[in-house]
Amino acid sequence: MVGLGAISADIIFMLLVYFGVIHLLESPFIKAFLWLFGFFVLVYTGIESIKNAGVLSEPGMRSSDSSLTKSYWSGLLMSLFNPLSILFWLGIYGSILAKAAMEYPMQQLLIYSGAIVLGILLWDVSMAAASSMFRKVLTTGVLKSISVLSGLSLVGFGLYFGVQAAQLLFFH
Repeated sequence: MVGLGAISADIIFMLLVYFGVIHLLESPFIKAFLWLFGFFVLVYTGIESIKNAGVLSEPGMRSSDSSLTKSYWSGLLMSLFNPLSILFWLGIYGSILAKAAMEYPMQQLLIYSGAIVLGILLWDVSMAAASSMFRKVLTTGVLKSISVLSGLSLVGFGLYFGVQAAQLLFFH
């Protein structure tokens, strides 16, 4: 339910970017800003993930008073008011939407956005199921390794966004 709340916030952000920013995305300045912003968000998040991998502790048990509605609202509000989530959707989805808007018709953009939502939903459900089924296997060491690998992946994608920004700013 936390994942469903978070995906609801993601859909809200996607709609805001799609309807409010799409016309601004044609400006090279805005494109460069979004690529750079995505670069900083991803690299920062990746480095923090790697740096904090050693600080992980085993999760506690869920309290018995947590209801499905509370879980949904927790996920929605945490994602909706999380500055990194806001920056992620503006910086990353916004920059990809800017590039895609120049190359594809509107119908394809809607299909791609729907695929993103489906991917996020499948990821959330898969991770919730995996964490429930493999609670005993997901030791602190395994979680640290996953955190480091995820951080390296985020840094890699961030560097890609940095290259895109540099190409737009200096080689376009």
